[in-house]
Amino acid sequence: MANSAVHRALSGLGRRLSGKPRQGVQSQLPSVRLGTEYGGYAVLKDRVAADSVVYSLGIGEDISFDLALIERAGCEIFAFDPTPRSIAWVRAQEPPARFHVAELGVAGYDGKASFAPPRDPTHISHSMSAPDDGSGARLEFEVRRLSTLMKERGHERLDLLKMDVEGAEYDVIEDLLSQGLRPTQILLEFHHGMHGIAVSKTENALAALNAAGYLIFDAQPSGHEFSLALSR
Repeated sequence: MANSAVHRALSGLGRRLSGKPRQGVQSQLPSVRLGTEYGGYAVLKDRVAADSVVYSLGIGEDISFDLALIERAGCEIFAFDPTPRSIAWVRAQEPPARFHVAELGVAGYDGKASFAPPRDPTHISHSMSAPDDGSGARLEFEVRRLSTLMKERGHERLDLLKMDVEGAEYDVIEDLLSQGLRPTQILLEFHHGMHGIAVSKTENALAALNAAGYLIFDAQPSGHEFSLALSR
């Protein structure tokens, strides 16, 4: 037991020295990775069914994970992105009827938020967390709390939450935990290293999820993508 603890501590130190969060895989659970290398996530093999409630926050121009999950489980997915270009792209793909998309962002409050466009015009992701560069290029989009999105759609539970929201994930995690929301699985990309976000902020968010009963069952080598399952 002591040797195991020492090994975890040394592994965590090694990850931290390489600029990644200290936390790694904490529970060996049967999982499968769905979607492209860019837009994919690991999901527990037998924890998503046709009647599962799945939310996908931040979709950009890659819905490979969502489509693969629909094909595998037959579930409905409720997807949200505030960017008009993303919504137009998704609709042009003519996704299946079980994929529902809404032009809304997610935040720790309901209202409007200021988003910075990507510096590279070929990219699509806008970000609330990017600092204002004084160019006047920021745009305002409607945002909702996760609890509000669920209430508006009549959902009392959430079986899977996938989140890639360009730095807003920290506020969303804090808000959902404060609201007592406990999705069975949370799959997310953290954005430390961008917009001045320190890796310690990701470590603190993962620690808060651990304290709420979540264990990491997949951690990608990049140190940004994690999949967690509720253990209690």
